[in-house]
Amino acid sequence: MLDTLIRLRFSLIMQMREAAERVLFSNSLVEKLALPPEDACDDEPGKAIIAPSEPERPKELQIVEKGVRAEFPSENRLDEEGERGKLLHFLANHELLAAELMALVLLRFPDAPKEYRKGVYEAMREEQMHTLMYMRRMNDCGISFGELPVNDYFWRLVSPMRSPMEFVTRLNLTFEQANLDFSKHYAGLFRQVGDTATANVLEKIYKDEIGHVGHGVKWFRQWKEHGSSDWDQFKKFMVFPYSAAKAKGIAPFNAEGRKLAGLDDDFIAKLEVFEQSRGRTPIVHYFNPYAEEYASASLRSEMYMPNKMAIAMENDCEMVLLGPCRQDDIVLLRQEPNHEHLTYLKRAGLHLPEFHVLGEISELGERKLGGLRPWAWSPDAATVLRPFSDQVSDTMPWQWRESIPPEWLSKELGVKLLEKLGFDERPVICRSVEDAITVIEKLIDKGPVLLKGFYGCAGREHFRVFKGKVDEAREWLERVVPHHGGVVVELFRHRALDFSALYEMNEHGAKLVGMSVIENDDYGRFKASRVAPKWGSMLYDDVSEFLYRDKDVMGWYMGRVPDALAELLPDYVGPVCVDSMVYFDDDLDFHWLPVVEVNVRMTMGRVAHEMLRKSRPGCTGRLKIIRKDDVTDDDYNTMREGSLDSGSLLLTDPEQASEFLAVWEIDPPRFNR
Repeated sequence: MLDTLIRLRFSLIMQMREAAERVLFSNSLVEKLALPPEDACDDEPGKAIIAPSEPERPKELQIVEKGVRAEFPSENRLDEEGERGKLLHFLANHELLAAELMALVLLRFPDAPKEYRKGVYEAMREEQMHTLMYMRRMNDCGISFGELPVNDYFWRLVSPMRSPMEFVTRLNLTFEQANLDFSKHYAGLFRQVGDTATANVLEKIYKDEIGHVGHGVKWFRQWKEHGSSDWDQFKKFMVFPYSAAKAKGIAPFNAEGRKLAGLDDDFIAKLEVFEQSRGRTPIVHYFNPYAEEYASASLRSEMYMPNKMAIAMENDCEMVLLGPCRQDDIVLLRQEPNHEHLTYLKRAGLHLPEFHVLGEISELGERKLGGLRPWAWSPDAATVLRPFSDQVSDTMPWQWRESIPPEWLSKELGVKLLEKLGFDERPVICRSVEDAITVIEKLIDKGPVLLKGFYGCAGREHFRVFKGKVDEAREWLERVVPHHGGVVVELFRHRALDFSALYEMNEHGAKLVGMSVIENDDYGRFKASRVAPKWGSMLYDDVSEFLYRDKDVMGWYMGRVPDALAELLPDYVGPVCVDSMVYFDDDLDFHWLPVVEVNVRMTMGRVAHEMLRKSRPGCTGRLKIIRKDDVTDDDYNTMREGSLDSGSLLLTDPEQASEFLAVWEIDPPRFNR
């Protein structure tokens, strides 16, 4: 039958409209794929039709009901003839849908420019030929067209078009552009398994698709808004469920084919790094590292106004969210990332999420969301994410919520957790200057005393008191206590190890997801987090023996601590981190403090844990925050060579950063002894 179809020609003068009607409305595959003459006339385009709900098909090729589908074959099974035939079945349906959509354009827009219609007609004929070529190859593999379910995905997204411009953006510049990646990549795969006949078909289709995309580019530029770049105009038309991400195939990005089609370098570079969910409802992530300050201000009925360094931290380090987010997720940013830096991250092996700039997030529209995941549910995050509350499905765990109780973000929570665990050695909660002075005077003969403001974070608002210096402590307390509502007072300890137990909480309780080692300076200020597949491998042998043998550390963090957290944090959903410490006394004996503080939020340790899951299996990793001024040109050159497999990777764009850089390192030195 296929040979007959290929030879079949219409001997009489045919109108483009008649050819399009046969392709769209015939329920005979022979008629649908019978090639009309190359020189068909277009002097009787007729009246515009209304798009049908679906194209006419023979019974065996009718669109299946939603939910009925065939599995797309794996690349790893293309050496199997049957799997190659299944893949060709998918591709034949895609080509047939493309021919039917091009027929629809000719019938929907009879007043479109003649030159444009001629190009669509020529492309329709090529799509018919592509379908025939795929049918021949799938028959050789023992698969008949219609043997598997077929879908109408392209039809559903393209057929509602209201103008030729919408067709150009949806088919030519989206699905056909994506085929520049797919057809070239799969031609190589078929050639690798020895199927040169199918490889030749895909290479022919690849060349034709370059022409189809090029035809779209030509008319897109004629019809787009004057002064608008190709990329900006394309993005404007890609309103959900349409997405620029669909213009890339599930295959290596093919910049060369796009250049041959006439797309400019700016468009190609920005498309390469653009991502958007292709099906899974995205989770929205937001970086608000000063949650404790916002919580503290809310208790005073004030608005927190970040200073210069706080603003720098918010802006410079927000890309650490690349750790906890997935490719289909959305990250809300304060500043738009440079596509050059995104290209660097993508080529380093990171799967990028979809980015939106705060204040410019109308593109989210009414999209369904899979949840909301701020760094912390403080008042600022609740305000920023409130507009999306109705877009989260009721079945998802990460719903919008009012800010968590401020005390959940304070140092008090760690003291309460120690109490719940029955641990006697606890810091003292003081809500007035005089109470704090009294406690200091009781402790000072035993050694230096450490004061922590309730809402201090990452070593901020800590003060060490030495014997004879209580007056200096009073001055500090008079400033901090009114601002924080109180302090915790404890003996200063000489650290041997700072570490964190990382939890995820839901309606079922707290689950331990990992452990990290924290690098702090002598004042407890954060420097870096280290993670490894086996936490104990990062510890000195004597510390490891003390924790595992003498203290049964994992019994606490996997059993007792989760139960206590569930009692202290009712109805909370999200990340929690319990910071802990091993310290030594004057006799160099080890002691363990199971809770230094509790962070009801995301932490750098959790980010490091999630980054490790994206990195090369078996390696260790280190997430550090460093000052930009401390990085040399040689450091930058080294980092630009880093990837998820080895070396150092700049999460922060150094061109945009003002003060800080977030850096992910793979296989750093085990210890600086």
